[in-house]
Amino acid sequence: MEITLVLHDIRSIHNVGSIFRTAEGFGVKKIYLSGYTPSPDNGLPHVRKKIADRLHKTALGAEKLVSNEYVNDIFVLIDDLRKSGYKIVGLEQDERSIKLSDYKIDKNVKIALLLGEEVKGITTELRDKCDELVEIPMFGKKESFNVAVATGIALYELTLR
Repeated sequence: MEITLVLHDIRSIHNVGSIFRTAEGFGVKKIYLSGYTPSPDNGLPHVRKKIADRLHKTALGAEKLVSNEYVNDIFVLIDDLRKSGYKIVGLEQDERSIKLSDYKIDKNVKIALLLGEEVKGITTELRDKCDELVEIPMFGKKESFNVAVATGIALYELTLR
């Protein structure tokens, strides 16, 4: 199965680095970064160096192993991925979400897994652009997992089932 990640408006460089490391372990093809998600590809040269150094602390080199690209327009990216044969799957709690464990996986379909902002998640406008939404059931008192942890859970379910 081919999986690409789309990280939109993820603020923490530590979460981004952790996602890179996890993605590399699961064989993710590419990571797209957009919005205010930190990326070595955007910003001024001195800012890029600082971001790259901080990203490396949690990614431990995975940022050099997983193809990645910063994109300015998330909506254009989603349309382009769909035209390239990707199913856009948002990881978000929503009334139309399917429990990740119940999600029917077609190993022949390419998936672009959309991950959103740490606190507010994926915006309504972006949810509407998704072909499907999946969620990880919660059994404790907290409403959600950390975005990097949720990414690892989702990649495990999608690739190893």
